Amino acid sequence: MSNHLDLGKRGEEIASSFLVDLGYEILERNWRFSRAEIDLIVKDGAVLVFVEVKTRSYDFYGRPEEFVSERKRQLIEDAASQYMIKSGHEWEIRYDVISVLLRKNGKEEVEHFKDAWF
Repeated sequence: MSNHLDLGKRGEEIASSFLVDLGYEILERNWRFSRAEIDLIVKDGAVLVFVEVKTRSYDFYGRPEEFVSERKRQLIEDAASQYMIKSGHEWEIRYDVISVLLRKNGKEEVEHFKDAWF
């Protein structure tokens, strides 16, 4: 596996643990529909949350959360619609972003952006 895939996988594990520690329930990891992938689908109480995890090893060109493009948001929304149809979901939803910065010194910085769009 290439370094950027290893980095992304590690970031998703960190994000999952972060959310579980906050009391979220992990429903799906890397859920795919067509060309879209949702990194994490979780429940926050009664709210269904679609989470995009962005991981970087440096922030020289910007923070990880700044790299969620409009195109990526649209793909996530399309996949989320299909997930809701598949699961029969009819209550509140939210789109979150978790930014994971893995510094060379081993320090991990995690930021959670609730309701990142919509």
